[in-house]
Amino acid sequence: MSVSALITTNPAVRSGKPVIRDTRVTVTDVLEYLAGGMTEAEILADFPYLTQEDIRACLAFAAERERRILTAQT
Repeated sequence: MSVSALITTNPAVRSGKPVIRDTRVTVTDVLEYLAGGMTEAEILADFPYLTQEDIRACLAFAAERERRILTAQT
């Protein structure tokens, strides 16, 4: 499944921040959990409706956003 199918935005959900489809869990939430030391297994245990693919989509989304920002600066 593509990142765009897993990560969505809706102005009515979490103020339009990118979220994992059909949830209120933002990409930022997942990235902060990982940066704080949580493992994928711990995140999945705390949010059983998420999948490993959802977590990887958050990472891919962040990487693509970083690429776009760097490209725009050059």
